Amino acid sequence: MGTPVAEIRIEARALREFVKSSSAKQFLEAAGQLPPIKPRTLHIDRKNKLYYRADEFAALTEEQRAGLEEKSYDEAFYYLGRYGTPTAYCRAIDLAAEAGLTDLAGKHILDFGYGMIGQLRMLAILGADVTGVDVDPLLPVLYGFPGDQGDIAGTGSHPGRIKLVHGRYPAEAATVEAVGGGYDLVISKNVLKRGYIHPAREADERMLIKLGVDDATFAKAVYAALNPGGMFLIYNLCPKQAPPDKPYLPYSDGECPFAREVLESTGFKVVAFDTDDTTAARKMATLIGWQDDGMDIENDLFAHYTLCRK
Repeated sequence: MGTPVAEIRIEARALREFVKSSSAKQFLEAAGQLPPIKPRTLHIDRKNKLYYRADEFAALTEEQRAGLEEKSYDEAFYYLGRYGTPTAYCRAIDLAAEAGLTDLAGKHILDFGYGMIGQLRMLAILGADVTGVDVDPLLPVLYGFPGDQGDIAGTGSHPGRIKLVHGRYPAEAATVEAVGGGYDLVISKNVLKRGYIHPAREADERMLIKLGVDDATFAKAVYAALNPGGMFLIYNLCPKQAPPDKPYLPYSDGECPFAREVLESTGFKVVAFDTDDTTAARKMATLIGWQDDGMDIENDLFAHYTLCRK
C-alpha cells in the first residue's frame, strides 16, 4: 500500500476511461497535484464538540485545557475524512458536464455538506472557485492550516480558490451571507437523501439531518444562490435498505428529499428526477476497488440523482 495521495492517484487513473467528459477526466487528473499532508494534532473537547489547533490550545487557560483529548489526523483522514475517496465525485461531475457544465476553470461551485476537502482541492486545482458548507465542527479547524483555503495553484492560468463555511445553510442568516451567491453549480453528494430528511419509517434521530427550514425554503435558497442557467445536482450512493422487520436505515434511502413539484414551483427546470444511476455507480465502485474493502457491489450498492437548472 502506498500513501493515501498515491492511492487516490491510482484510483483516478483507473477511472479515467470510465468517465466520458473532459471535465471529469481533468478532475481525475488533478489528483496528480494533491500535495502530501503531514499529521495534524488537534485538541478536542468531546462534551462541547469543540476542536483546537495548537495555537488555539496554547491560548486557553489551564482550566480550559483540563480534560481535552489530543488526537492526530493523518493524510488519509485529511483527504478521505469519514466518507471516502474524493474520486467518487467523478460521476457527478460527468453528469453536470453532460448537462452543460463543460469547463470547470473559472466556475463558481458550492458543495453542500462537503465532509472532506479532497474533491474541493481537485476542483480548485482546475481553476474553480469552490465553497464548501458543512455543520461538522471538526472541519473548519482541521482545514484551517496555511494552504488549505484561499488561492490554490493548479493547471490553469489563474489559481482556483477554496472557501469553507461552517453553519446551517440556509437556516442561519450568517451562513447564507457567508456562502453568498453567483454559483454555476450547487452539488450535494450523499447528504440530501430522502431517508435523512424525510424518513419513511421511524429512525434513530442521530442519523437524521435537520435542515432547519421547510423544503420550499431550502429550494428557494439554492435557486437564489445560482447564476441563470446554473445547476443543482443531488447525487446519492446507498447500500440496500433493511427489511421491514429490521431497523430502518436512513442512509439507504437515497432518493431526492424534495418533491418534484417543490423544485418546479421554485422556478427550477427539472432535467432529471430520481434517475437510477446504479449501473454506472457499480462500475465506478469496482474500478475504485470497493469490493476489496468487503462491499458486495452487485447486491449492496445503488445510486440516484436529481439535476435541476435555473
